[in-house]
Amino acid sequence: MKPHLVRYWLTSVVDERFDEKVTDINSLYQQAAELMEQGEAVVSTDELTGVQALERKHDSLPLKPGYVEYQEFEYIRHGTHSFIINFMVATGKIGTVSYGPTRNETDFLNHVQATVAADPQIPKWHFIVDNLNTHCSESLVKFVAEESDIADDLGGKGQSGILHSMKSRAAFLSDPSHRIVFHYTPNHASWMNQVEIWFSILARKLLRRGNFTSISDLINKVLAFISYYNETMAKPFRWTYQGKALEA
Repeated sequence: MKPHLVRYWLTSVVDERFDEKVTDINSLYQQAAELMEQGEAVVSTDELTGVQALERKHDSLPLKPGYVEYQEFEYIRHGTHSFIINFMVATGKIGTVSYGPTRNETDFLNHVQATVAADPQIPKWHFIVDNLNTHCSESLVKFVAEESDIADDLGGKGQSGILHSMKSRAAFLSDPSHRIVFHYTPNHASWMNQVEIWFSILARKLLRRGNFTSISDLINKVLAFISYYNETMAKPFRWTYQGKALEA
């Protein structure tokens, strides 16, 4: 017995549409290049929140034979920032990037609007997102309806119609007939969103060893890394998951 030790446990929540959602997203990944040739964009999108601008009080001691890098323990906090980032599935490049102190409904709507406005010639957009409530908001439904030339009554949030609940809004935003379509990962399966893989690249190559003197310095270094990544490292991820049960 070791009562001082605790291990986290997540009670599984069954997603009745798990297989359907996995098949849908896998198909997008497999067909992304073909869809791009047809003028359709497949975008993996998510927020990276609470990124800390930490400045080390003293320089790190560099690597040398037989010794690891020594990083200063003490640091100065300059605050945190949030980023919303698009991973373009067909090319492997980072597309539209938004950043700010928050990541609320308005932030995500502005990001989607900026993404669409940046390439107005693209006739259809596919956004792969997780189940965060800002990804199926009232304002997002209204924007998609406008972009898809839908003049129907959308109802009222918490009252009736399409806007009634998160479930009804998500169903509307998932409609494949719209110009902008959202594809939601299954419950507790946000790892199916490819941008999560890219976030780990950013963390390993920049954030973990980064030294940021201000929020502006953090933003500039993240944007500089993205530019470098797009020019020298970007390529589509090789996606192998086919929807079968993962073994422990």
